[in-house]
Amino acid sequence: MILVDTVLQRRQREGRPIRVGMVGAGFQGRGLANQIVNSTPGMELVAIANRTEAKGLRAYEEAGVAAKVVDSRAALERAVREGTPAVVADALELVGADGVDCVVDVTGAVEHGARVTLAALDAGTPVVTMNAELDATVGPELARRSARAGVVFTGADGDQPGVEVNLLRFVRGIGATPLVAGNIKGLQDPYRTPTTQAAFAERWGQDPWMVTSFADGTKISFEQAVVANAWGLTVPARGMNGWDHPGHVDGLTGRYDVEELRALGGVVDYVVGARPSPGVYVLATHDDPKQRHYLDLYKLGQGPLYSFYTPYHLCHFEVPSTVVRAVDLGDAALVAAGGPRVEVLTTAKTDLRAGTVIDGLGGYHVYGQAEDAGVAREQRLLPLGLAPGCTLAVDVPKDAVIGYEQVRVPVGRVVDELRAAQDGRSW
Repeated sequence: MILVDTVLQRRQREGRPIRVGMVGAGFQGRGLANQIVNSTPGMELVAIANRTEAKGLRAYEEAGVAAKVVDSRAALERAVREGTPAVVADALELVGADGVDCVVDVTGAVEHGARVTLAALDAGTPVVTMNAELDATVGPELARRSARAGVVFTGADGDQPGVEVNLLRFVRGIGATPLVAGNIKGLQDPYRTPTTQAAFAERWGQDPWMVTSFADGTKISFEQAVVANAWGLTVPARGMNGWDHPGHVDGLTGRYDVEELRALGGVVDYVVGARPSPGVYVLATHDDPKQRHYLDLYKLGQGPLYSFYTPYHLCHFEVPSTVVRAVDLGDAALVAAGGPRVEVLTTAKTDLRAGTVIDGLGGYHVYGQAEDAGVAREQRLLPLGLAPGCTLAVDVPKDAVIGYEQVRVPVGRVVDELRAAQDGRSW
């Protein structure tokens, strides 16, 4: 909140709040709507786009706001001028509308998110994405296009990738060299399905498919790929180490070979069952022996790896900070720094027959594994973000990774065009 809170206070005093348009009104979207409306003076949620308009109205209603449905860009712009919160079914009407200072994508839908992001960039509107699935798939290409347009495209504070990158920036800022950027999970089982996760999802009011993507390793693979692409890291192995580690993350300093980490240029990783959960950690070295003496004095140990961590991630609570960073400070919280460094592979969750149309992320057919982008490119492996809707041309056994040659890709998808452009660049 340093700088960000001051910016919001000034905007509130001056009566010129940042006007946010949100795309998606699911579980996270409803939380973000409530956060902006009730806890973020200096910012207004002027519009929500959701294909099911009732869900957009629900998000406003739960935040204590009465909104109205509009059916065109002109009507939406009129509502914004009049100070009336609006819900629109077509997200493309929102992203290009006058009076929207920033678009927040809370969908997790790759194709839809690609269309929304491109439209926003074309309109010159900054984009804060909570869509790690899109970012991990074509984030480098979107980052290149946003830089060319002079418009901020960024991942969000609060979610674990954003928390990791903030921690990485802190660690680098004190003169240390980050070698591991890690995520803490409570469960990892690649064979979970929406059926097995239905009770948990119902308890928390979440989508069973989204919950499954967390349980089966898909979400963490996307998230760590985004961090790797932002920071120039790779993976220690296909799927990352994913160690069971019931102790504190400080105990991880002895589990890595520092010279291997240096040779790789640093890695993304995760552990299961560690404390403090559900936080993130960074393991780093320091080359200055004088500073290593101070680090020992300050109870970080004798090295060569030092443990830094954030004990929580608060998802939608911190997204308004990203909006301020993007709109007023021109600072991306999380964005690809160049070409892809880590890809998420499409892996069969069960034996799949030829003719199967691969279902959605966190579904019954596939799960994700993080892999070095060079390996994925050399072996022509299908990125998981492109897999839904693809038709298998051959039988695929359980736990096998799926390649481009094994599927027929749907025609007319924008995300495939972005991916082709990304793959065609030398970076």
